[in-house]
Amino acid sequence: MEDIKEVFFTPLPDSPYVKPFRFNFTQNGQKKTWDILEVHDSVAIIVFNVTRRVMIFVKQFRPAIYYNCIKPEDRKAEFIDTKKYPASLGIALEMCAGIVDKDKSVDEIAREEVLEECGYNVELKDLHRIISYRSGVGVQGALQTLYYCEVTDDMKTEQGGGVDDEIIEVVEKTIPEIEDMVNSPGPLTSPPACLFALMWFLRNKADKYRK
Repeated sequence: MEDIKEVFFTPLPDSPYVKPFRFNFTQNGQKKTWDILEVHDSVAIIVFNVTRRVMIFVKQFRPAIYYNCIKPEDRKAEFIDTKKYPASLGIALEMCAGIVDKDKSVDEIAREEVLEECGYNVELKDLHRIISYRSGVGVQGALQTLYYCEVTDDMKTEQGGGVDDEIIEVVEKTIPEIEDMVNSPGPLTSPPACLFALMWFLRNKADKYRK
């Protein structure tokens, strides 16, 4: 996961995932513009293993985090110095999640993500839909739907770790470790939605599983 090299940046060609454009409008009689990224909606799933009372996270390399750790003057180099900027700077700890890019219900997509990323075979009835909210409201505003599901060791399969060229590591954390995360002064390489999910879990579910 942390073996990266030959890092450089180029202009964005046509992309099936991100479409930048300028939004033009008049507000209170004043003409304005705003630059927006059109992206897919997504799902995120809080996965808690009740057999061993641990939360299931996914860890992966996020280029956007890595990019923002590089000083602006160093971004102009032909290749980024990966000794000065190791891949570990871009490793994020997150909830299981995925984009809504299939002709399936969001519930079915959430179920698939739990299997593909974490390796647990859950049924649709195991998924509890918590809330939907807008993410990246400054430039995206896409809809993310958050779920909660409880799994057992018996539901674990040989799958997990992502599909195709994804490189995902499954990480487990105890309830005290989760509390340390949300109380940390940071900076954390976890998105706000992940921290919201953890706080929801601590408020609504954690007491039932404290040892």
